[in-house]
Amino acid sequence: MILSLMASAEAAAKSGPVVHITPGEVFTIGSLSITNSMLYAWFCSVLILALSIMVARMVRIKPRGGIIQFYELGTDFITNLIASSLGDRKKAIKYAPYFVSMFFFITLSNWLGLMPGVGEAVTLNGNPAFRPFTADLNGTLAAAVVSMFFIQKFAIAESGFIPHLKHYFNGSFKNPMTWFLGAFEILGEFTRIFSLALRLFLNVAIGEIIIAVFAYLGAAAAPLTALPFVILEMLVGALQAYIFVMLSVMYLAVAVKHHQQHEVEDHAATATVTAGA
Repeated sequence: MILSLMASAEAAAKSGPVVHITPGEVFTIGSLSITNSMLYAWFCSVLILALSIMVARMVRIKPRGGIIQFYELGTDFITNLIASSLGDRKKAIKYAPYFVSMFFFITLSNWLGLMPGVGEAVTLNGNPAFRPFTADLNGTLAAAVVSMFFIQKFAIAESGFIPHLKHYFNGSFKNPMTWFLGAFEILGEFTRIFSLALRLFLNVAIGEIIIAVFAYLGAAAAPLTALPFVILEMLVGALQAYIFVMLSVMYLAVAVKHHQQHEVEDHAATATVTAGA
């Protein structure tokens, strides 16, 4: 981390703070351009996967300290969040592996983006060799698309394809407003993708800019001037991972509960008709 801050300060000494908003190409595979954020995402994925496998093998009935405790606390926290949102512990356990994996991937990706060697410390073909995956809008957009895909998949699994599609169109299909509002609701699902992606990207990218600015202002004392903001970014990184997962869980809960509400209304209407007969 100190080497990375020093490199940023030296690079900024001549022309000001170095800020990269777009990813840079580091090499190509055929016609496929490999950017620094893609390269670092692969590295983080392998590291996180290896770490998760190691932790899984360390799990015991009796609580243990160390990194396994961090994983256990995160898993319990996200599982309880899902249970409180869906109102069903069994469903929470069913969907926990996906949302817990999402939480740890985003959190650790954000934190690994602050490690030594990321940014200006190492360059390749004139670009930083490594760039945080979540500081690339392409990366956060991909994460948001995957998240919304699984939310729709889980919602359809809970209610069925036709009932899930119908929950967008409330009212009589003879009414033009039903079609208009339904199309508007479906459009809202796509805006959620951009909302998730932009929120995560902007928070991480702005954190990078702040660290670069204070590394520049500190010059030789860059590690001291930027260190408080690096620590702050670690907290922000975990918070943004939580917000990303929380919103994803909320979107799933809205879709599932909306279907359950329609079922209750249908049963009540049927019961009323039966009682009247």
